[in-house]
Amino acid sequence: MALQKLQFKAGINQDVTNYSNEGGWFECDKVRFLNGYPEKIKGWEQNGTYTLDGTCRALFGWVTSFTDNFLAIGTNSKVYIDVGENLNDITPIRATSEANNIFAATDGSSTIVVTSSSHGAVTGDFVTFSGAVSLGGNITAAALNQNYEITKIDSNSYSISARDTDNNTVTANSSDSGNGGTSTVQTFEITAGNGTVEYGYGWGTSTWGRLTWGSGSLQPVILPLTVWFFDNFDNDLIMNVNTDGKGAIYYWARGSVVDPTNVISTRAVLLSSRSNASDVPAEVGQIMVSQVDRHLLAFGATPFGGGTFDPLLIRFSNQDEPENFTPSTLNSAGFIKVSSGSRIVTAFRTRQEILIFTDMSVHSLQFLGTTDVFGLQELEANISIASPRCVAGASNILFWMGADKFYMYNGKVDTLPCTLRDFVFNNINFDALAYVYAGTVEAQSEVWWFYPSKNSLTNDSYIVYNYKEGVWFYGSLNRSAWLDSNLRQFPQAVGDNFVYNHEVGNDADGSAMSAFITSSDFDIGDGDKFTLVNRIIPDVSFTGSNASEPTVKMTVKPRNFPGSTYSVEQDKNVIETDINVYTEQVFLRARARQMGFKISSDTLGTTWKLGSPRLDGRPDGRR
Repeated sequence: MALQKLQFKAGINQDVTNYSNEGGWFECDKVRFLNGYPEKIKGWEQNGTYTLDGTCRALFGWVTSFTDNFLAIGTNSKVYIDVGENLNDITPIRATSEANNIFAATDGSSTIVVTSSSHGAVTGDFVTFSGAVSLGGNITAAALNQNYEITKIDSNSYSISARDTDNNTVTANSSDSGNGGTSTVQTFEITAGNGTVEYGYGWGTSTWGRLTWGSGSLQPVILPLTVWFFDNFDNDLIMNVNTDGKGAIYYWARGSVVDPTNVISTRAVLLSSRSNASDVPAEVGQIMVSQVDRHLLAFGATPFGGGTFDPLLIRFSNQDEPENFTPSTLNSAGFIKVSSGSRIVTAFRTRQEILIFTDMSVHSLQFLGTTDVFGLQELEANISIASPRCVAGASNILFWMGADKFYMYNGKVDTLPCTLRDFVFNNINFDALAYVYAGTVEAQSEVWWFYPSKNSLTNDSYIVYNYKEGVWFYGSLNRSAWLDSNLRQFPQAVGDNFVYNHEVGNDADGSAMSAFITSSDFDIGDGDKFTLVNRIIPDVSFTGSNASEPTVKMTVKPRNFPGSTYSVEQDKNVIETDINVYTEQVFLRARARQMGFKISSDTLGTTWKLGSPRLDGRPDGRR
């Protein structure tokens, strides 16, 4: 027969059988599509040398009028600002106390017991000591006067694990008989929240109204994660913590000094503590600045005048006064309530409106510029949404993951067709949907969703939609947060407590990246006869590789029927061979009706693009 060109449809399709997807791709990892052809994705490198405390589920970037390029990072334990690849702790302070003789060390142990009356801390909280003196031996003043994670012992004591200023564990010796001296200041940070899914029973864990007041759940209930929301008001940062669906609003002021060195060492404070603050909601679900009209909005809030948190109430501050939430005839502060759903899950700002997602509906919030200030309109009453972070915007379109499908909004709400829908929702951990995080790679016209696979308690998987080419693909990668901003050169993401720059280089932070793509089975010739394939002419480009001899592995799997398994005898017919820039053709001997084709790589410095390889063979009978 003549040479048979292998040209596959772009994208991965696992919502049909392998054979029915003939002419398409079936499996992949670390591979994307460009102009219809597959290629290995770009690599990633660590940003800076720091390590984050806690699990990050929020990233936000902004540039000030002083040209500071800030990245806000929110974990369940801390709030940081990255600038110049340096990490600065701005976590709000809960309480400060001063006490005498509070430390007790044990010879041979790094554990230091701290006596602190009514400290109010829980395990996982952080405290900073200042003014302490050496205990007399290895536990020096420098070792004590640092920021430490707390392990609660009881209401009047807790422990820390001593370390030096290089973060190395320090063990007390027999000379450490002191107690820290007088006037040690303890600065306690706000209570840390849940970084991962936790299960609970008992009082208050059931859904509202399920049984009588105070009833516990009959099944284990997931305790919500702690999530931060950020936005900037001019140069300053406004944020709120969301634990159990609500939390306080905080404010970090950039200040007017050109050099930010001193400013970035200051902590965020409660918005309600700022001068001229008026009726700031004690608890909110999410904050956002309506940048055009300069109102601070709270989605889910305690009502005006105080009271019980209302998960459907939207409150907004006076224009240009983010700390003034008191409505009057002299200002534009006010409130409006969403009419459907049981809670606001998240809100997302677009060019001309803010979309508000409840657990069952989508609404459009628009600035009216009248005495009503804002108008609210329901767009769709029967949708789902996976998490507060599962929405991404690109090319004036919003995309989000629901509980069982994907959606898009381009003026109206529509289901987004997905060739991997069954694959994703049959393999996702529904108990950890709150982890789902959406982001974009604008340079490649892609929307990424990171999610936990069925038995995982971390985001170990991803699915990608290329909205320019209308194709889907997937893979495995541990990322809990993602931000693609034109303010920074590369998309940035967090995984394993590190911030990474993505779309840079060819490797996985200095290690080889494994990538592959596998086709669905395709007929050789017409498929009614056996074909003896004796040659393949590859078509692979290695442009962009920095390896001295970039190589990929080509695998060919012949078989006779879609339902047949690969027996030991058949496995002998599986052909694997290396392809490099000098490979002109590969000779082989494979007799079958159909065949699968795979390209893979796992070497440093290698990147590749696949074109249209060709098969050469001849008919070889019907049996």
